[in-house]
Amino acid sequence: MNILAIDCSASLCAVCVCDADAGMELGRKVLDLGKGHAEHLMAVIDEALNAANIAFPDLGRVAVSIGPGSFTGVRVGVSAVRGLALALNIPAVGVTTLEALAAETRDKLGPRNVLAALDGGRGEIQAAVYDEAGAVLFAPAVIDLNRATELAAQFSPALAGTAAQMIASAMPSHEFSLGPLVTTADIAVYARLAAAKEPGEKPKPLYLREPDAKPQAGFILPRSS
Repeated sequence: MNILAIDCSASLCAVCVCDADAGMELGRKVLDLGKGHAEHLMAVIDEALNAANIAFPDLGRVAVSIGPGSFTGVRVGVSAVRGLALALNIPAVGVTTLEALAAETRDKLGPRNVLAALDGGRGEIQAAVYDEAGAVLFAPAVIDLNRATELAAQFSPALAGTAAQMIASAMPSHEFSLGPLVTTADIAVYARLAAAKEPGEKPKPLYLREPDAKPQAGFILPRSS
């Protein structure tokens, strides 16, 4: 089964095609955009398919990072995958950035508990804990540094993500193994995790906090009767 995986949850616009049965990556394209995922995503998908030497009808599943991450980027990726799944009549599977970071950490360090944590700014950390097989020990949530250190003390995990070093620095008496200290995992990790999931509900963005931009109520015009 060929899987197309998309990740727009951070600055990268990343796409890869993998043969899940053979456990082989067939092609990829990754751009470091910062912003503008919507304008570039379809071209990036085309380049990844061309590199894999396959076409849309050859796909058996599509996968996407559902966050947490950039509000706009996550929506772009999820919308694209849902559209492709509908057009091709194939399953779409969502994978969180936190479970992908935990999986990449286990790839690097071997089976173990992993606390995947992203620095959300304003004292917020978006975090989850997974066991050595990838099962959820603490579900994705917005927490503060104190709660993060409690989880680290409780589960003795490896640390991954952009908040990993912050947590380690707050616990100088503990020694932690570190996974990737980045905002998102390698795109092939998303494809591998999606291949192992049983397709269910359509992917939807995982938003752990409200967006920074909100409507200004003072400028809302009253409805006419």
